[in-house]
Amino acid sequence: MKVALGTFACREIEARLGVDLSAGLRAALSDFTQRIDSGRSPLSIPTVGGESVPEPVQAVDLSVDEHTWDILQREAKRQGATLSELATHSVLLYLAELDRLTPPDAAVIRA
Repeated sequence: MKVALGTFACREIEARLGVDLSAGLRAALSDFTQRIDSGRSPLSIPTVGGESVPEPVQAVDLSVDEHTWDILQREAKRQGATLSELATHSVLLYLAELDRLTPPDAAVIRA
């Protein structure tokens, strides 16, 4: 499957998870599908005036196992999204969760 990641997603994956975008994407998709498997529906893709905001993207070719593929296809259909949009959304949710779980930087607290 081909996933188009925006500048923000690419930058944050690299900053938090390393330069391997595919590995970061796999981690996000794994977390996303595990939530669905456990009955915890993830937040839906937000709409912004009915259209997505264009931004520079980097396309990542990613192969996923059949179970993951089935879950993603079902969830994309439920949300009325493409697989790429859903995968990008899963990355943003995963990054938000990492941010929530990461203790604040001491320098920020002192400011």
